Formats: sequence, structure tokens, C-alpha cells
Amino acid sequence: MATITRQRPAALNLTPSAEARITALMAKAPEGSIGVKLSTPKRGCSGLAYSVDYVSEAKPFDERIDTPGGTLFVDGGSIMYLVGSTMNWVEDDFAAGFVFENPNAKGACGCGESFTV
Repeated sequence: MATITRQRPAALNLTPSAEARITALMAKAPEGSIGVKLSTPKRGCSGLAYSVDYVSEAKPFDERIDTPGGTLFVDGGSIMYLVGSTMNWVEDDFAAGFVFENPNAKGACGCGESFTV
């Protein structure tokens, strides 16, 4: 009997501009930083927010995504909210920041600061 295996969906997809931003962040990272980490702390009016910070150590359950210019860690407790999401870096004349297309988000606050699953 043949075994059928289903490919695991990507934990998080990064656009080329997100990878370039990680490269730029790592070029000016504080000493001791091993990468940047994405997490979803409880915050905002919808419940969860996206947070990206430098990290100096990897935790056992963090998801590790190696990019050409540095490593992105995804918080182990946040991964269930982010599976299948796309992380992008967007800049225009007035603002710049990471933008997320998250298929797990059921709603977001009006200002876009937080989301709910």
C-alpha cells in the first residue's frame, strides 16, 4: 500500500522586499543579535499584533527561516496564528513597515494595528 504524504504548508512566506529589509536590519543589528523575531503579542483593540524585534538567542520551539541576509525566527507560540501568511516590507512617501497577508485573521481593527483569529 502506498503512503501518501501531504506537504506541510510553509510557516511563513517572505517577499523579496521583506528579505531585503531583514538584511538591512541585520547590517545594523546590536552586538549579539542572531536574527530578528516575529511574534504576535496580545495588544490592540482586536487582540493580537505583529511585533518584529532583534533576538539574541533562539528558543526551542521557534520556527527558523534562513534568508540570504539573516535569520527570521517566528515565536513558537505565535506560529499557529501565522501559518500560510506572507510577510512583506512596504515603503511609500509617508510610511514604511512590514505588512502581513494572514489567511488566519478573521478580522482587524480599523487602524490595522491588531488582528483577531
